[in-house]
Amino acid sequence: MSVETIEQRSTTRKLAPRYRVLLHNDDYNTMEYVVQALMETVPSLTQPQAVNIMMETHNSGVGLVITCAQEHAEFYSETLKMKGLDSTIEPDE
Repeated sequence: MSVETIEQRSTTRKLAPRYRVLLHNDDYNTMEYVVQALMETVPSLTQPQAVNIMMETHNSGVGLVITCAQEHAEFYSETLKMKGLDSTIEPDE
């Protein structure tokens, strides 16, 4: 076994499992509030993206907010919950 092979193996990384952050519909929060909360929680979201997530959630009962690493997914979901929104995470298969 050559040194190159050993080095090559040691630099091979597995991708961290990804998780989906889901937003669940409720009858309490206004659409405007949900859009604002999404943009505050996930800074990379644009207003049109947040509106689309809110509408998907409103129309189908659940919407996909973002797919990311587990640690980030847990943070986003907990932050949404602190803002009074119903959110869960699940593995992205």
